[in-house]
Amino acid sequence: MAVLRPFDKLPALNSAALLLVGLGRRAPDEAGGSDPPKKKDFKISIHLATSLPLPAEGDQLRPRIDLIVFLIDIKSKHSLKTVEASLAYVDASFFLGKVYFLVTGVGRMNCCSVTMNDIGKLGEVYCSPVLFCELELDSIRVSTAQRLLRILKICAGHVPGVSALSFSLLMKKSAEN
Repeated sequence: MAVLRPFDKLPALNSAALLLVGLGRRAPDEAGGSDPPKKKDFKISIHLATSLPLPAEGDQLRPRIDLIVFLIDIKSKHSLKTVEASLAYVDASFFLGKVYFLVTGVGRMNCCSVTMNDIGKLGEVYCSPVLFCELELDSIRVSTAQRLLRILKICAGHVPGVSALSFSLLMKKSAEN
């Protein structure tokens, strides 16, 4: 059971890889948004995992992971526990701007099983930004997918002059204000 490390593999030219962890039984369509943008200047690979560690048998075929997004369903304590257990299999250097927490189901705050305090602590402990969205609303799902693609582009190094760490710190500072 190997720990994911951000620089184990060399980056591929004009490509970026996103790992979504914590999908549970949710369909990939629901998590990934609808149609991807038509114009793209790099190849996007999206990998889905219910939890970490990833299986070792496909290690040679697995690309370098540029961004890890942990999905937390606000209606499920099991979702939070799965994400917390998976964090042990992520190398500390990933937390320098290449890990985000995406909290889903925020439109139904009356059905919460996970408190916002727990989610806030998770973001603080791992120095990673927390994004909130409602996957059931198509417009919000699409805008969240576009936002993740912009973050992925930065994390993969396709935006000159902006590093994943500086962008992550900028997002955290803007959330505090």
